[in-house]
Amino acid sequence: MPSTTMDANAIQKLYEVCKVSLSEKGPISSESLDNVRAVLDIITPSDVGLECEAEAVRVWRSPRALSRKRVFHSSPAIRYRHIYECKSFSIGIFCIPASSIIPLHNHPGMTVLSKNLYGTAHVKSYDWIDTAESLNLSKVRPAKVVRDGEMSAPCGAMVLHPEEGGNIHAFRAITPCAILDILTPPYSSEDGRHCSYFRRCPRSDPSGVLLNRTKGSEFVWLEEYQPHDNFIIRRDLYTGPALKL
Repeated sequence: MPSTTMDANAIQKLYEVCKVSLSEKGPISSESLDNVRAVLDIITPSDVGLECEAEAVRVWRSPRALSRKRVFHSSPAIRYRHIYECKSFSIGIFCIPASSIIPLHNHPGMTVLSKNLYGTAHVKSYDWIDTAESLNLSKVRPAKVVRDGEMSAPCGAMVLHPEEGGNIHAFRAITPCAILDILTPPYSSEDGRHCSYFRRCPRSDPSGVLLNRTKGSEFVWLEEYQPHDNFIIRRDLYTGPALKL
């Protein structure tokens, strides 16, 4: 039973630091954001009820994995474990089966902290490029690559800001993985913060403006689209310690 007390303290501390550090406009200050990140960095799978899944992933690529895969859902659907949400922030966990993908999506006007709790995921992220209006881009926009690589637990939290840090990103699970997300402020259609999905599309850059503005960085053209029907996120039961609100 002592471990339960320790687990409850960890997630409770995360909730409490979010309450004093995050507002309806996002982090109160850069120091406040650092305070949230410092607590998030020390969260472990056992703090949120995922110790069995984390242990199974440790042997995922070994011969013992065959007996461990039953720990995970047989459904290929991505599952979201909701922990808490208010007008200032939300806390939740995405449990992603191996080989599943969360397509490129944005976080308009939002700061996001993501912590990989277990497993390995490939992350591809972009920021929009501020281009001249003369390019007349109504549906297709250029974006520069910010991150393109693997993220393996244990690791620190990844932070993206409303305009930089990889505000548009995608996850591909190499092994089963769990991403603990804090969004501030959270998605809200009535406040103009709804999730849009994007895909790469071919396009030329006859003006050469993009090369100068990206300073040689890799860039792509992105267009909004609706993901295929086989992309499913299901609500799942949060099994970690309950918060004391």
